[in-house]
Amino acid sequence: MLDSSTLTALHARANAVRQHIVRMVHRANSGHVGGSLGAADLLVALYFHLMRHDPAQPGWTGRDRFILSKGHCTPVLYATLAEAGYFPVEELATFRRPGSRLQGHPYQPKTPGVDASTGTLGLGLSTAAGMALAGKLRGGDHFCYVLCGDGESQEGQIWEAALFAHKYGLGNLIAFTDRNRLQTDGNTEDVMPLEPLRAKWDAFGWQTAEIDGHDFNQIVAAVTAAKADPSRPAMIIANTIKGRGVSFMENVALWHGTPPTREQHDLALQELA
Repeated sequence: MLDSSTLTALHARANAVRQHIVRMVHRANSGHVGGSLGAADLLVALYFHLMRHDPAQPGWTGRDRFILSKGHCTPVLYATLAEAGYFPVEELATFRRPGSRLQGHPYQPKTPGVDASTGTLGLGLSTAAGMALAGKLRGGDHFCYVLCGDGESQEGQIWEAALFAHKYGLGNLIAFTDRNRLQTDGNTEDVMPLEPLRAKWDAFGWQTAEIDGHDFNQIVAAVTAAKADPSRPAMIIANTIKGRGVSFMENVALWHGTPPTREQHDLALQELA
């Protein structure tokens, strides 16, 4: 169990990340606010408690890697990286602007702290698996973390990567599925059912867990357990609420990719204050 001061700090950081997300998407009048708000606790737990990384040395070879497979949710990644010190918080105002380092999808050569360019759904897990295999072959002791979407998990590429990672015993690969059950076209179980999702990952030979993706204690415990078994990759199914923290956005598919108006922006920030 995390102590109270650590929990308080993580909750405060997640709240700051959510405020950045709302401001960024409103300013740009473009972007994915709902899924970003829902994933904030996962990224905050990773960058501010679990991962080994150094914002002063983004290319440090000993760092843990993070791949945002659901690449459209860059607002949560950029907000977290800025809070961690990879670039000034003020730069978030340039999100999706021409010439900005903070484009709509992660661009590895340009953005400090971004470990891989993503956006084509399904490919991020394969990228992370390849990086994990390279690390294993080189004798590295770092971990590769990846965040997949549940809508994205309808892609066949996800399951090819699942086979690959199990074959090579990639115990240094820890993946999350952001299980908010909503995608552009509605509920995932209406579009293309995924359940029983955990049983599927079990069948592919991964160590699995299912958690509340907004509970820092559960996030940390699941990652700790995953690290304890170096023989195979881990999939943590994190049940989350799309639009978490903003009442009128929570569990509403419309907010997958709809930017808030000025009135909605102001109301959202009031709720997050």
